[in-house]
Amino acid sequence: MASTPATGTLKVPGAELYYEVRGQGPLVALVGSPMNAEAFGPLADLLADGHTVLTTDPRGIGKSVLEDPEQDSTPDLRADDLARLVEHVAAGPAAVLGSSGGAVTALALARSRPELLGTVVAHEPPLSELLDDRAELHAGTERMIGIYRSGDPKGAWAAFMDNAGIRLPEGALDAMVGGERSPQEVADERRFFLHEMRGTTHWRPDTEALRSGGARVVVGIGEDSAGELCDRTSRALAEALGTEPVMFPGGHTGFTEDPGAFAARLRPVIAPEGVH
Repeated sequence: MASTPATGTLKVPGAELYYEVRGQGPLVALVGSPMNAEAFGPLADLLADGHTVLTTDPRGIGKSVLEDPEQDSTPDLRADDLARLVEHVAAGPAAVLGSSGGAVTALALARSRPELLGTVVAHEPPLSELLDDRAELHAGTERMIGIYRSGDPKGAWAAFMDNAGIRLPEGALDAMVGGERSPQEVADERRFFLHEMRGTTHWRPDTEALRSGGARVVVGIGEDSAGELCDRTSRALAEALGTEPVMFPGGHTGFTEDPGAFAARLRPVIAPEGVH
């Protein structure tokens, strides 16, 4: 059932972060990059039955405004933002579900501030640095950024999907990029391609620090993501950590496709040890 979240802003170095809080109970933070708080709303509504749920717009996305709009986004910078939000909400330690670039944010936080965390679920982090073909993947990233800079957002998204190994249904790309779009959607897209993607995909996790840092790190993979880039990177991360990945319903954005099924899979993963 949808709930009306409490909303707020938090001033951090270089930005003002927009965040939402729902429910009551152990803290769960749902984190994306570039996905904003709205994308996690349906999942947050479900988890608010039994949890305090924190969602946020990453710096420079949506309602989280930068002092310097041309500042690049990095996982470590976003992790510092998330740490400040967790401390501000003061309901920790937090379980964190990070998805895609948000999973990289969550891993960076597990490395830098593990004392703030319980379980971190890194759902499909695009950690190209863990793969043998990283040079080719990074070259693909540069190609799509170049296409975007040339004024062809549809072509850039087509290159993105190709690099990610994601096959869209007929007409899906036109539906995503074609037609009238809001100035905010265009601004968020620009930030993603020009200031966020490179820093996220070039980040390399310190797997030894993650194993010994105190936070429990779980790698999540979409059941429908087989063969895609983030399936490969997630399996490489799980292998490096010496753990088995947990399979979640749907694909790369399974939490938006079927929030109910995703929440049912997530709850026991983030429950305190021995509580299911």
